[in-house]
Amino acid sequence: MKSLHRLFLLFNTVKRFTFVKYTFALAFAAIVLASCKSAPQQGAAAPPPPVLPVSSVNGGAETTYIEYPASIQGAVDIDVRPQVSGYLQSVLVNEGAYVTAGQTLFKINENPYREALNNAKASLHAAEAAILNAQLEVDKLTPLVQNKVVSDIQLKTAKTAYKIAQANAEQAKANVASAQINLGYTNVKATVSGYIGRIPKKQGSLVSPTDQVALTQLSDIHEVHVYFSLAENDFNSFNNNYPGNSPADRIKHLPAVELVLADNSTYPVKGKIDMIDGQFDKNTGAITLRASFPNANGVLRSGNTGKIRLGLLHNDAILVPQSATVEMQDKVFVFTLGDSSKVKKQAITIVGKAGENYLIKEGVKVGDQIVLSGIDKLQEGMVIQPQKAADKVAVANTKK
Repeated sequence: MKSLHRLFLLFNTVKRFTFVKYTFALAFAAIVLASCKSAPQQGAAAPPPPVLPVSSVNGGAETTYIEYPASIQGAVDIDVRPQVSGYLQSVLVNEGAYVTAGQTLFKINENPYREALNNAKASLHAAEAAILNAQLEVDKLTPLVQNKVVSDIQLKTAKTAYKIAQANAEQAKANVASAQINLGYTNVKATVSGYIGRIPKKQGSLVSPTDQVALTQLSDIHEVHVYFSLAENDFNSFNNNYPGNSPADRIKHLPAVELVLADNSTYPVKGKIDMIDGQFDKNTGAITLRASFPNANGVLRSGNTGKIRLGLLHNDAILVPQSATVEMQDKVFVFTLGDSSKVKKQAITIVGKAGENYLIKEGVKVGDQIVLSGIDKLQEGMVIQPQKAADKVAVANTKK
C-alpha cells in the first residue's frame, strides 16, 4: 500500500511540472508575438525633423555705437562771490532766475565804503592844496635867488617839497579810485548771462571774500560741454578707428555724437567732440574728452548726467541677430546649416553691437546659412527641415 501511495505522489508531481512548463512556454510565445507586432508601430511613430527658419548671412556697411557715461556742464559755470566784506543788505534775484550780464544780484551795505571814499577825496583835496602851497614857495624864492638875496639851497628845497606834494596828490587820487572800486563792489553783478543757482546766504548775513560758500552759482548754458572718459584700451582703439595725424586733425574728422539722457531719451541735437585732454588721469587711468552741444532752449543744465553715444562706420560688416545666437561657457555660438540639412554649432567672435545685431569678426562669412530661431532645442549634427523665405534675412534692421 505504501508503494502505491508513493507512486501516486510522484505522478502528481510530474503532472504539475509539465503544467508549469507549458504555462511558461505559452507566456514566452505571447511576449514574442507582441514584440513583433509593436516593432513596426514604434518605427512609424518616429517624429519628423523640426521645421526651422534659416537664412543666408549678408554683408554691408553698418554703424555700431558705443556709449560712455558723461557729465554735463555749462559753457561757463562760475561761483558768484563778494569782493568786499559787509552785511548783505538785499538779495535782488530769485533762485533759478535767468539774469543778463551786468545785472545787480546782491547789495552789500555800502555806508562804510562810501565814507572811505569821502575820506579819500578829502585827502586828495588836502594834497592838491599842498601842491599850491609848495608852488607858492617856489615862486617866492625864485627871484630872491636870482638877486642873490637867499642861497639857492632854499629854492632847491622848495622845489623838492613841490614834487613831494605832487606825489602825495597822485597817491590820494589812487586812494580815491580804490575807494570808488570798493564802493562799486557793494553791488554784486552778474559777469555773464545765465541761470542762478541756489542762494544759501540770506538778507542780513555777513559776507566776505574768504567765505567757503559762494553767494550763488551762475551758469551760462546757451551751449553745454559734455565730458566723458576713455580707458587706455578704448583710447587706443579710438585712435586706430578714426583717421588723423594728430589729436587736432583727428577731431576734425570725427563724426557727430549723440547724447543719451538719464531717461534713455536721445537729445534731439547732435554734438561735436572738440577737446581731448592732454594726459591721462593718474588715479583712474582714463583720459577725458569733451563734446559740445547747442542748448538754445535751456533743456540741459549744469550737473545733468547722461551717456555719449559714439558711432563707428564698418564697411563690409557681417551682422547676426542676437536671437540667432546662444551663449555657452563665455562663448557665443550660432547653428550653421551644412550638407544633408545637418546643423553645426559654430563659435563666433563679436566685436560690436548694432541695435539687435552682433557685429561678427570671425566664425561665419557672407553666404553661410544659419538657423534664425528655435536654437535652444538644437544639438550638434541634428537634422532639420530648413524653411527658406525671401523676406527673412540674417541681418535685422537697426535704427539709431
